[in-house]
Amino acid sequence: MELMIKIFIFKAVGLLVLAGSVGLAWLLADFNQFKNAPINVSGEGWRYEIKSGDTLKRVANKLHVASIIDNPHYLVWLGRYKGTANNIKIGEYLFTPGTTTEQLLKKIVDGNTIQYSATIVEGLTFREMMVALAQNEALVHTLKGLKPAQIMAQLGYANEHPEGRFLPDTYHFPKGTTDVAFLSRAYDAMKIALATQWQQRDVGLPLKTPYEALILASIIEKETAVPSERGAIAGVFVRRLQKKMRLQTDPTVIYGLGEKFDGNLRRRDLRADNPYNTYRRHGLPPTPIAMPGVEAIQAALHPLDGDALYFVARGNGSHQFSATLKEHNNAVIKYQLKGRKKSFSSYNAKQ
Repeated sequence: MELMIKIFIFKAVGLLVLAGSVGLAWLLADFNQFKNAPINVSGEGWRYEIKSGDTLKRVANKLHVASIIDNPHYLVWLGRYKGTANNIKIGEYLFTPGTTTEQLLKKIVDGNTIQYSATIVEGLTFREMMVALAQNEALVHTLKGLKPAQIMAQLGYANEHPEGRFLPDTYHFPKGTTDVAFLSRAYDAMKIALATQWQQRDVGLPLKTPYEALILASIIEKETAVPSERGAIAGVFVRRLQKKMRLQTDPTVIYGLGEKFDGNLRRRDLRADNPYNTYRRHGLPPTPIAMPGVEAIQAALHPLDGDALYFVARGNGSHQFSATLKEHNNAVIKYQLKGRKKSFSSYNAKQ
């Protein structure tokens, strides 16, 4: 009798082990099929945002409710098996047709989020840049209503003037990036670009610091939209600085007027004394007047040789360069006054 009981127990255990083995094999097969099978999306794909505080378990449940995956437990198990369950990144994701569950997990662990963009355009002022950024819906706006000095304090540069400090470029970022993070990135990019270009500058320039180069580059940026002219315009300004001549450039005057500028620069504006009126003050203005691009910085630090000390707009976007005041006055008459001689700031009938 005792032997029969032992045989029965042995058979029962064997059956349990066999059943367990079969069950485990089925579970492993089902799990492998799950991780290698494509998720349930079609068309252009499905967008999903992982928010701060979300766990893989919460994400898995939401994906299951949305019918993107069939078994949320398997996704959690897959994350634990790979040791990445606690490494998912916040952000907005696009899951496309054909993506497997394993690829989905890798995507949210790697932080391969949808990328948005914002462009800082060459020649924008700080105020214009902030207006443009405020319209970008992918950014989280935390600086609304703050004055420029307060914004710079938020960035960690309380004693710096903001103008010219942010490198024009197109920047890509995930949804939810703050405006502070965006500006910090553009600030660092300008700092690196300016330092790099300063190390490669021509010798003998009348520029004592990288910041002075930034100021000159911003004037060059505002003076011409023709890339091939940047070096020539830089040459004019550098020679005027070397000769202790006033720069006499309209964009600095316009910047000094600020929001009072109505699009028409008047003679009284040129006569009004302020730190940005380069018709009244010698040397560079106290700060940049816009955001210069790398090309403008390069021009400021590598001006073209020549003897031109003046230039005037031709009316087609380009400029006429002159070596003497007489040549310049004649160019003004030709291109600005349509051939009519009349009194203006630099005209002298005896020349």
